[in-house]
Parts: sequence; C-alpha cells; structure tokens
Amino acid sequence: MDVELRQLRCLIAIVDEGTFTDAAIALGVSQAAVSRTLAALEQRLGVRLLRRTSRETSPTAIGLRVVAHARRVLNEVDNLIQEATSGHVELRIGHAWSALGRLTVDFQHRWRESHPETQMHLLRINSPSAGLAEGTADLAVIRRPLVDRRFEGAIVGQETRWCALAAADPLARRRSVHLADLSSRVLLVDQRTGTTGPDLWPANARPVTQESRDIDDWLTVIATGRCVGVTAQSVVDQYPRPGIVYLPVRDAEPVTVRLVWWRDDPHPATRAVVELLTELYRT
Repeated sequence: MDVELRQLRCLIAIVDEGTFTDAAIALGVSQAAVSRTLAALEQRLGVRLLRRTSRETSPTAIGLRVVAHARRVLNEVDNLIQEATSGHVELRIGHAWSALGRLTVDFQHRWRESHPETQMHLLRINSPSAGLAEGTADLAVIRRPLVDRRFEGAIVGQETRWCALAAADPLARRRSVHLADLSSRVLLVDQRTGTTGPDLWPANARPVTQESRDIDDWLTVIATGRCVGVTAQSVVDQYPRPGIVYLPVRDAEPVTVRLVWWRDDPHPATRAVVELLTELYRT
C-alpha cells in the first residue's frame, strides 16, 4: 500500500489542531476516521509518528521530520493542481546563455504591457533545448539548430558574431578581427549550447578547441588569455566583463535566433511571442 495524500493531510491536521477531535472537525470527518487514517500511515511507514497522552498529542522525533516532508509534498501537489488548472497564466521561456541580449528588457516590458494576464519568466538553462525537453520551459530561445522532431520552431532574428579576447591580448587593440586572425588560437567552445565551433573556419585553417561548461566558465577562461571565444551579439550585450574585450568578426556569418516549442502541445502564447520577438529583431 502506498502512502496516500489524505493520510498526510490527516497527520498535519492532528499536529496543527493539537487533538484528534479538533483534527476531525477541521477535516470534516469522524474522530474514528482520523484515528484509522493515522494508524494506517504509521503501519505503512513502520514508525510511530505521534505521542498520545490523556492531555496532549505531539510528534515524535521521526514524526517531526515526516510532517516537514508532508508539508512540502502537499505544497507541491497544490502547485501542480494550480498550474494544470490555471489556463496558462504563466509562460516560462528558457535560454542557454544570454536571453535576448539588449532586447531582453524591452521584450519584458512590452510583454507585460500587452499581456498582463500571462506572467512571463526568463530562465537560463544550459541544455541544448534550453529547458524545453526537460519540462522546465514552455518555449525556448536557441541559437543553434535543434534536430528533434518533437519540436517546432520559427526564426525570429539574426545576430552578428563577435570575438571575446583577454584585454591583454595583442588583438584587443584592434577595432575588429577576421576568422583568419583566430585560426592559430585555442577556441573555447560549449559543445551543448554554444553558437560557434571550428566548422566556422575553412577545413584547412580550423583552430584547436577546448571545451567549457557554461557562460561563466567560458568568460573566466578567456580572461586568462589561454583561449579566445566567438559568440553572438547577445552575449556581448548581456555579459560585459572586466578583463574581456569584444570585437566584431567581420567575415563570419551571423547567428540565427530561433524560438522553439513542443510540436503537439504549444503554449497558447506561442504565436504572440514569435510576433513580438520578430518585431523587436526587425527594428
């Protein structure tokens, strides 16, 4: 027999109300039903949860821990019910590194003004689908192709490509760089979510690569001067960092920005997000 939610609610009611009689009143059941439910829970767990005397009822040491867990479980269940029945009053948009760069704040403000009924949250999740596959995001902003037939997407814009260098690097004194300037360097890449790999260079002039874990690791290593990085404009806007200089890469193709969603279960706000992001990138 599994532990039932009604058993956890019964335990919490006894602890909160102080007596079996008051717990029965709060739950709208008989005192005998409260006693049977608690006994079934204690039998299932194999531990005594409450000390009962003629004057008071109090949790045992293990009972205190079980009550704390029970409160969290019931709170999560309440949240689950709220989310499932709320009619999509929340919208979670995942991104791996840099949200929408300089457009992020404008997007948030304009969304709040035009869709006050739907609370929008931007979440940084360093996975290929930016949290979509994991169920932690309803939509995802990605900057590399996502080859998965479960998802559908739309191109909302493009961003220029920039090089990140240590401030002490000789190239940092320039106003811009070309791909050839970087071919002899060590290129720092994020294999899961990064926008640039060695295939951006000609086959006979590709840089050696080193892997990073996320944006913070990427910036920290580049600041040492051991590696360089190539990334999208949004990272430049979102992550100014002491010791790092960003230069445009003149001959690199731009980074395509996509919004992706579940093909068979799109969030009701998907079309509105696509339209707003497309407009922002266009202007």
